[in-house]
Amino acid sequence: MTTAGRGWLSNGLAGLRIVGHLVTGPLLRRRRMSWGATDSEVEASWPGGELIPHPAWAATHAVTVAAPAEQGWPWGWPWVAQLGQGRGGFYSFERLENLLGCQIRNVDRVLPEHQDVAAAGEIRLAPQMAMRVARAQSAADLVLVVDSRPEGDSGPDESAARVAGIWSLHLRPAPGGGTRLVERLSYPRPQSIPERIFSSRHLIEPISYVMSKEMLSNIRDLAERREITSASDEDLAQPALL
Repeated sequence: MTTAGRGWLSNGLAGLRIVGHLVTGPLLRRRRMSWGATDSEVEASWPGGELIPHPAWAATHAVTVAAPAEQGWPWGWPWVAQLGQGRGGFYSFERLENLLGCQIRNVDRVLPEHQDVAAAGEIRLAPQMAMRVARAQSAADLVLVVDSRPEGDSGPDESAARVAGIWSLHLRPAPGGGTRLVERLSYPRPQSIPERIFSSRHLIEPISYVMSKEMLSNIRDLAERREITSASDEDLAQPALL
């Protein structure tokens, strides 16, 4: 794992950037909403978009992974496949995440035991918070969904749930070689007070920009390394250092 995202200084500066973006609000919104993405990527309909056909707001971020010449694309998928709390982490500012109780530990190795994301069924953001895996097409698309149920409904029937948010990652061949790694966030119009709070563009968009920029940049850097080793279950089980 790159040292960025692990140290207290980098995490503290990230926290200050988040506060700055929250305060400035819409002043830098256009830049934040499309960081690293081309116009065509922003306008594209990505897999998973059909779940929220008319979003209240959406953001698109992207980086180019310059894979070694002898490697085919997409060289970033193993890192995407193992995303999640209790898995490979989120390659972002883990100290900030852990201050909120997320119990994240970012790893810098491919974890073979966490490569079948479809079989996992869900990706945890924190021990008690998970997103459902709606689509996991190897080496192409990972679509994660936040489900919202009607008030008082705690039954197992998934058909009663409403999609309250989408986080998806997509890998495509880059025009000049390598791989484009594209992130899409999408939220519908809120229908409850909790949704108004936790899907608020004014809250989620500035925070996700800072965290996602770090995540995508670290995935790129990890994927571009020539040597990838595997971590053991015992190594992954070590507690996060706060």
